[in-house]
Amino acid sequence: MKRILIVGIGAGDPDHLTLQAVKAIAATQVFFILDKGAVKHDLTDLRQRLIEEHGRQPYRIVEAEDPERDRTTPAYTSAVEDWRNRRAAIYERLIADELPDGQTGAFLVWGDPGLYDSTLAIVEEVLAAGRVDFSYAVIPGITSISALTATHRASLTRVGRPVQVTTGRRLAAEGPPADDVLVMLDAHCSFAGLGPEWRIYWGAYLGTPDEIRVEGPVPEVEDEIRRVRAEARERKGWIMDTYLLRRV
Repeated sequence: MKRILIVGIGAGDPDHLTLQAVKAIAATQVFFILDKGAVKHDLTDLRQRLIEEHGRQPYRIVEAEDPERDRTTPAYTSAVEDWRNRRAAIYERLIADELPDGQTGAFLVWGDPGLYDSTLAIVEEVLAAGRVDFSYAVIPGITSISALTATHRASLTRVGRPVQVTTGRRLAAEGPPADDVLVMLDAHCSFAGLGPEWRIYWGAYLGTPDEIRVEGPVPEVEDEIRRVRAEARERKGWIMDTYLLRRV
């Protein structure tokens, strides 16, 4: 039977790779990489570097173009579902046509496959379709959450208090759902306007040479975050940021 490994590779630092992930890469014969285009070449370059450092010859790298998601429609959920369906068709073709029986293929996933990543759901969709037979395993990775709290030397949790992980979209619509909120994927700085009782620990490109971090009461640093975020996105063409909001 064909075997697939979904390998978490960390938030951007090559040293984030766990020993389990190193062994998984060494055990892989075919690596599948979805090309996100020239603007996001950093994401592909890191995967290539990890394969070169830890893969065992002979192996093959098979690339495919990542489908674009419609980011203009207000119908966010249907746009994501359509994007996942198109990605599932690509995954199915790659596994069926490029992975020989008895061999192991791998998808190298930024961060951890279980945190705001679509790979697990897409692989399950391919399995459910029943047109290609394979088994798969998941190797966890260091998340941007861990990288964020480490670079700020801040604990994610406080004694006896919960932490909620959410998105910028939900934060903008509903406000902070808890006293400690970890926010992912916020393109609109939805923390802006919160009062001085809220402290923010913000970071972008965590674990990479381009890492940026800002910390302080929201009213004092929100303009700085907007500025450095806009400058970084203009310079690189993309940005991935994460932040912890804490009511003090």
